[in-house]
Amino acid sequence: MDSYAPILVLGVIAVGFAAFSVVFAGRLAGPRRYNRAKLDAYECGIEPTPQPSGGGRFTVKYYLTAMLFIVFDIEIIFLYPWAVHYQALGWFGFFAVLLFLVNVSIAYAYEWRRGGLEWD
Repeated sequence: MDSYAPILVLGVIAVGFAAFSVVFAGRLAGPRRYNRAKLDAYECGIEPTPQPSGGGRFTVKYYLTAMLFIVFDIEIIFLYPWAVHYQALGWFGFFAVLLFLVNVSIAYAYEWRRGGLEWD
């Protein structure tokens, strides 16, 4: 249990700092006078575009791009440790990663077929 004490102390400090930053520091350093310009949405220095009632809709291409990012991000996260310990994993690791790459390839083919890779 003594070996976990520093981790516990660090966790308590992190949670305490986060709570202090959100609750107290925001009130101390935040703006006190609100006006129309401060309450408006910021869109890169240009006038905000009006939103239709109900919030409007995003195109499907937005979601396909997000899904593509997630698929390839997860692929890199899993392939990097495998590449580092390739020799130690042996054939089991090879076939596990091969199965993983087949699954990722199915997601990639789906994205390609749906038009997620076409940047019009």
